Amino acid sequence: MSIIKNGLIHDMVNKDPYVADILIQDGKIKDIGSDFSSDENIIDAKEKNVYPGFVEAHCHLGLDGWGIGFEGQDYNEIGDICTPQLRAIDSFNPQDPTIHMAAMSGVTSVATGQGSANALGGTWIAVKTTGICVDDMIIKEPIAMKGALGENPKRVYREKGNFARMSTAAVMRNMLLRAKEYLSKKELAKDDASKLPAFDYKCESMIPVLKKEIPLKIHAHQANDILTAIRIAKEFDVLLTLEHVTEGHLIADKLKEYTDIPMAVGPTLTHASKFELQNKSWTTPKVLNEIGCQVSIITDSPVIPQEYLTLCAGLAVKAGMDEYEALKAITINPAKHIGIADRVGSLEKGKDADIVICNGSPLVSDSIVECVLIDGNVIE
Repeated sequence: MSIIKNGLIHDMVNKDPYVADILIQDGKIKDIGSDFSSDENIIDAKEKNVYPGFVEAHCHLGLDGWGIGFEGQDYNEIGDICTPQLRAIDSFNPQDPTIHMAAMSGVTSVATGQGSANALGGTWIAVKTTGICVDDMIIKEPIAMKGALGENPKRVYREKGNFARMSTAAVMRNMLLRAKEYLSKKELAKDDASKLPAFDYKCESMIPVLKKEIPLKIHAHQANDILTAIRIAKEFDVLLTLEHVTEGHLIADKLKEYTDIPMAVGPTLTHASKFELQNKSWTTPKVLNEIGCQVSIITDSPVIPQEYLTLCAGLAVKAGMDEYEALKAITINPAKHIGIADRVGSLEKGKDADIVICNGSPLVSDSIVECVLIDGNVIE
């Protein structure tokens, strides 16, 4: 048992912070209040700010290794444009030093997985940023089926019959149609093995999407790609999260109709390195938040180093986003986005004791992360 005492608590449930103690037991928040006593560990947080561990809704942490170049990366399969059967858990490397860098900066949970070379790339995972074995780091698996529209699948597969945006969308539709037919045959067969369709690993992998057990997690920067993703999700009646949403501010009036779709915005702290990034703006999180969207701010690490997640949120504030909403965009909103808000993203009784203690606001450049706990353990 341990106690964080006298900290200014930003619990991401109440907008206004308050001074209180946090009682931690067995890796969980046992209670938040006052007058707790313990003969064990006391962490003095007087005149410090206390936050839930920061959460990244979209990155490639652990799949794109530190200092190893293209030959060492494990986040894109470029031999087949449609690979829903792949699982991020099988590429994740807990020994990658960027994972510890993330933890030391206060990023305690991330959604990580395949890149955007494939129209459908496989399933993603949510992990804690500490551990030596991915199976022990998992918070939830799978969390989503990764998909991608726009320039990346076009560029990677342009010599293999995927030259235009409509080709990528057709690949996605074709897989959904195949899986839908496959699932229908399985359901009609019931317990009669003789009537079951021949096993199809790709179709099997898409069944959780069709049953709305996990969403499609679609990479879409450009406005038309965003709307194509929405169109496909509506056609097949599947859940959807939008990733990057670079031109979301250009179609804000249209996106007012889809505020139930979680949106992960970024990476913005980069050069406009391709055509579909030409309209990127730090105002995008603010605009989407103000029309009622659930916004998460992302680094897409290693595009932006994971430890700069709070900097990205701070730059969104500088561009006009409300500070509390920006904090939500790196805590409770991404936790909801990736389906782990029952465990992380806010400081509440019963949740994991993933806690960050700072000497000021983490959204300000001169603030220092002084202590990080993951599952109640201080990270060193």
